[in-house]
Amino acid sequence: MKRYHYIIAISILLSSCGRFANEDTKQKNTERIVLISKQYCEIIYALGAEQDIVAVDVSSVYPPQVKNLPTVGYHRALSLEGILSAKPTLIMTNGWKEMGPEPIVKQLQDLKIPMKFFSTKAVDIDSTKALIKEMGSYFHKEQKADSLCAKLDADINLSIQNAKKYTDTPKVLIIHFGRASNVYLVVSKKGAAGKMIEWAGGTMAVTDTSGMKQLSAEVVSKYNPDVILLTDFGYDRLGSNEKIKELPGISATKAAINNRIYRVEEHDIIYLGPRTGENTLKLQKLIHEKSQAN
Repeated sequence: MKRYHYIIAISILLSSCGRFANEDTKQKNTERIVLISKQYCEIIYALGAEQDIVAVDVSSVYPPQVKNLPTVGYHRALSLEGILSAKPTLIMTNGWKEMGPEPIVKQLQDLKIPMKFFSTKAVDIDSTKALIKEMGSYFHKEQKADSLCAKLDADINLSIQNAKKYTDTPKVLIIHFGRASNVYLVVSKKGAAGKMIEWAGGTMAVTDTSGMKQLSAEVVSKYNPDVILLTDFGYDRLGSNEKIKELPGISATKAAINNRIYRVEEHDIIYLGPRTGENTLKLQKLIHEKSQAN
């Protein structure tokens, strides 16, 4: 239930950012795709296949130009009015289970608007490449898909080779969406972020495989991470490392004492995509910053 409250709060905050005011500039498009997946969004733009996208969910914020499109709500708090006003000929999403609330999903099913789900689920590098290629085939961008996959492989391999050069293995705590009532929503080893930290030569402070979980300030302090990564949503609300250090459970950690608290973009670490290797190399520099300076 607490996790549900986080989702609702996030959707309200995201929807208040002004993106709902964006106008539909593609009114003459024959194909009109409403895209409800930030992962698909990044891949489609990387393929150069975005010309028929007329609206997105508010969590789709990469690449930056996608913010010019009208939005249809958070993917788990969708606006039926927003979707229908986009006059979609196709809704593209990861799956029914990734959409909400349930009454809106039921209405979309009853309206029989064509839906597109890609069969591949990106859970590792091989399946991420398979998804990119599947989408490349759908949009007739096979050559670009091959190029994206080659770069992804090269960047991941480079990060793994780089990791062998470091003598330290920093313990990293990733705090997602900030804090509520002295409880932190953190990222565990399961998922994209855990894999990226491993490839970068670090270890996750939260080693279980439950996905995201809530931790008290006392538990955060007990984990005592070497590095804290705070996603943009929470970091920007606080505004500075000094403000973050004042949070319960943070000030006594090695990360706070050694000033190793960094801002990261949520979309760079929560799902796997064409920039995962590139983003892993960036994380690698952050988490090993101290050893590089010595």
